[in-house]
Amino acid sequence: MNLIIISASQRKDSQSVKVAQYIAEFVTGYEKVTHFELCQYNLPLWDGTQEGKSAQQSDWPFLNEQINKADAFIMITPEWGGMASPLLKNILLMCSSQDTAHKPVLLVGISSGISGVYPIAELRMNAFKNNKLVAIPDHLVLRNVEEILNDDNDAELTERDIQVRHRIGYSLHVLYHYSKSLQALRTNLSIHPYNNEERYSYGM
Repeated sequence: MNLIIISASQRKDSQSVKVAQYIAEFVTGYEKVTHFELCQYNLPLWDGTQEGKSAQQSDWPFLNEQINKADAFIMITPEWGGMASPLLKNILLMCSSQDTAHKPVLLVGISSGISGVYPIAELRMNAFKNNKLVAIPDHLVLRNVEEILNDDNDAELTERDIQVRHRIGYSLHVLYHYSKSLQALRTNLSIHPYNNEERYSYGM
């Protein structure tokens, strides 16, 4: 199974990347784990057309190929003005259900302060209608993120840092088992398609 981790901050060397790198190092069970930092890629602001996804020098064809091969996703977004990253929302609009339907997603909200939950609520409500990704019930909200998951071998971990790392481990464990179960579901749905199901490519 393949796992894709997407960090969606619009700033390079962000706290979202730090969290993604921690997860990529400690996640287990997948044959391949790939981290994409969206701000490093050239993605057009999607205009609603297929042609718009593949504008000149667009990195979408490459990312789309990787997304198609993935079995699970972790999507990490900072909270800006109470919203998820525009980069993340843009790529979710570009995703087709042909590539993403019935694949599990672990959502991770990042905040430098005490918030971070609003992007999770926004994504759960709005982000998965047409691409048919499945946000698992568990999610992570990492508040005061500068204080945790830092790579300092000489420093003793705080009790909060230990608790956050353990909670991340639990969430990754849950995601892995969703990945296995939904992989089997996708296989069964491909073997037993519903009559004229192409009529229902969009959610209600």
